[in-house]
Amino acid sequence: MTAAVALAGYALLAGVVVPAVLSRACWPHRAPAVGVLAWQGLMVTFVVSTALAVYHLVVREHHVYDGFLGLLSACGLAPDTTTAPNSPPDDSSPLRAAAVLLAPAAIVLLPSAWLVRTVVRTRRARRRHLDLLTLVGLPAPEYGATVVEHGVPAVYCLPGRSCRVVVTRGALDVLSEAQLRAVLEHERGHLVGRHHLLHMETEAFALAFRGLPLARHAREQTALLLEMAADDRALRSHPREVLAAAMCEIAGGRAPHAALGAAGAGGAGVLIRLRRVLAPQPEPHRVTWLGMVAASVLAPLLPLFLACGPTV
Repeated sequence: MTAAVALAGYALLAGVVVPAVLSRACWPHRAPAVGVLAWQGLMVTFVVSTALAVYHLVVREHHVYDGFLGLLSACGLAPDTTTAPNSPPDDSSPLRAAAVLLAPAAIVLLPSAWLVRTVVRTRRARRRHLDLLTLVGLPAPEYGATVVEHGVPAVYCLPGRSCRVVVTRGALDVLSEAQLRAVLEHERGHLVGRHHLLHMETEAFALAFRGLPLARHAREQTALLLEMAADDRALRSHPREVLAAAMCEIAGGRAPHAALGAAGAGGAGVLIRLRRVLAPQPEPHRVTWLGMVAASVLAPLLPLFLACGPTV
């Protein structure tokens, strides 16, 4: 029972306390890739610690299951050393093992099922939009993009195998050549970084654990940090003032479902990004950066060490 309480407390820490602190922190804006890793680590930590806490609550017989080793034994991945050598086989052990594994497995399979559903729906919407672009889009090879006759300024990308960068006629009318090039580089940052995969992961987690502060903050903050990461790619080859002006011009545009747009994380998110672009802050010190990465990677492993002890 001690392990169950410790794991439940750890899940509460990862699901409620840390997200409230991390969402207000400034360092992720200085290192958005590490910030995204931190949110991913928190989501994995919550799932692992919650599943193991449920397992320890379900399994109370110390002489049958011994902590995490008992879970491996129930899975058939480790020998059951608690049974006497000459004792008769327990006919109920398979049924008991199935019952023991069902509850923690449900915690893991719930976000996995939502992820599959999110991937299927997103790909279907993306395919429909690509078919529409085939009918109404005009190729613009000089920009490596597709132009759509629409008055609202917008620039977005459709990720996937048949990736496409889309520019509306309204964006071409209001953006200068330099501004357009900067925004297009921003969109290529999304495609190269495969940011749509991280979007789908956080969306699936938010759907699986509705009402959990971690789910809400992870979805919002990951979307903002990925936009910042794409901004950083654009800033490698374009001036800050040019990118900021382009962001202002297309701030009112919205990308369709299953697409990523330069005006993503709109509203307050655009203002935060503008402030970051125009008033850059130094990146975290290398030691701090490595410490953040190590903490994000090791946090999901701590519940496994807690669960390796015997249930008492």
